[in-house]
Amino acid sequence: MGSKRTFASALDWPGWSRSGKGETAAIEALAAYGSRYRSAIGRGLVKLPPDAEEMIKVVETTAGDASTEFGVPGKPAALELKAPAHAELERLLGLLAACWTAFDGAVATAPAELISGPRGGGRDRDKVAAHVIDAEGAYAGKLGVRLRAPAFADTDAVAAFREAMVAGVRAAAETWKQGERGWPARYAIRRIAWHALDHAWEIEDRSPR
Repeated sequence: MGSKRTFASALDWPGWSRSGKGETAAIEALAAYGSRYRSAIGRGLVKLPPDAEEMIKVVETTAGDASTEFGVPGKPAALELKAPAHAELERLLGLLAACWTAFDGAVATAPAELISGPRGGGRDRDKVAAHVIDAEGAYAGKLGVRLRAPAFADTDAVAAFREAMVAGVRAAAETWKQGERGWPARYAIRRIAWHALDHAWEIEDRSPR
């Protein structure tokens, strides 16, 4: 929760995260995007329950910071500091993969030029794709993965890079301890999935119909 913006993120469903002006607005936005999230992860390992939007329960609130106000869920929750068990980790990684697939699909089907945002700005498709993979290059460093982000058009290199990131998440689940630098596994998955899916939806919303 920030002074101007609040993020609501589903602990069990990485990528399902929306913001609003205050807690109520953020939760309402989260619920409103339930069907869209369900569609995005349709090929994931697990399905979002049909009544998930009605089952939202606040289990933790965390004070925001400058990243919150900027528009990024930039702080791990206390519940994310504990590593998930193996089966849960694999479930979460499957959902991350589904968010990546949704982003790749949005890029593949969108025109090169996107409709401008309400203020006349916004990146075109290729620049959005480059932004997402470049950001993941920075995220990788939070997982101890020392690789430069590849060009998004190099699909083989992107696949290898993502495999390295997944390996970094697994390593974090085994070795990360509270107080250490870098990201705990649960938060890393949530942050990476949110960023990929948020921009997938941006591309979809700004594609001519």
